[in-house]
Amino acid sequence: MESPAKSPTGLLRSIELEITGACQLQCTQCFAQSGPSGTHGAMTADDWRRVISDAATLGVREVQLIGGEPTMYPAWAELVDHALSFGLQVEVYSNLFHVRPSWWRVLARDGVKLATSYYSDRAAEHEAITTRAGSYARTREHIVEAVRRGIPLRVGIVSVLPGQRVEQARAELEELGVTQIRTDRARAVGRALPPGTAPDVSELCGGCGRGQVAVLPTGQVTPCVMARWMTTGNVREQGLAAVLSGNAWAQALRSIPAHAYSDPCDPDCNPASDGGDCAPAEQTACDPKYNE
Repeated sequence: MESPAKSPTGLLRSIELEITGACQLQCTQCFAQSGPSGTHGAMTADDWRRVISDAATLGVREVQLIGGEPTMYPAWAELVDHALSFGLQVEVYSNLFHVRPSWWRVLARDGVKLATSYYSDRAAEHEAITTRAGSYARTREHIVEAVRRGIPLRVGIVSVLPGQRVEQARAELEELGVTQIRTDRARAVGRALPPGTAPDVSELCGGCGRGQVAVLPTGQVTPCVMARWMTTGNVREQGLAAVLSGNAWAQALRSIPAHAYSDPCDPDCNPASDGGDCAPAEQTACDPKYNE
């Protein structure tokens, strides 16, 4: 195996794979603007497997499957298996709206973790954000089942609505047995971007690209799924290593201001969650000492 890739921001530790833009929900603040009309994009299952293989060669320790809803991608479980075959950790960031009984066996495998979003302890408020009736009860039910099965689970609560019951949602999750919970505000990207405005790097946590990389359904590479407008190359055309050693990648990282590390990463983001990163509820988000 080749030596881990080193960039001005440190070793590459994690990779976010946005394997689909399709989702059963259409959340009002969705950074990817995913929904029922979303597609799987240009990347094939073989393309994704190649990215995972390349990432492992470059020293990545964790793969996050995200979307859209990653379980809507037909080969998502095969991608989990492929990543595990390299000894990588895998996190599946699911809305937990629909979980087939057979999927629990995949999610319960050693090396696999689960993550989801939750918005309120009241169905009406939760569903005002997800725009899907029944989503509160179904997500809650599957959170309970994941906890019962002992599957590592983290939950992100994003404040979207004025007066949203964020603290009550946290309390409910704690009562359900969830121990990893992070809260954040809605970032002005995707559907949360005000009409007529362009996304701005000030909305990023400052840790984008620092030890992590993201690949979109088109094959485009960005420093983070939240920084999706900052494309730096395409893995279908160049390969992951070539993109990360290119000028566009270096320029993108230089354009992201390093914050004072008081603005944590969005709960959907997940640089490798082994304690050396910006992972929610595990360390002080984006602490500079973890970017060395």
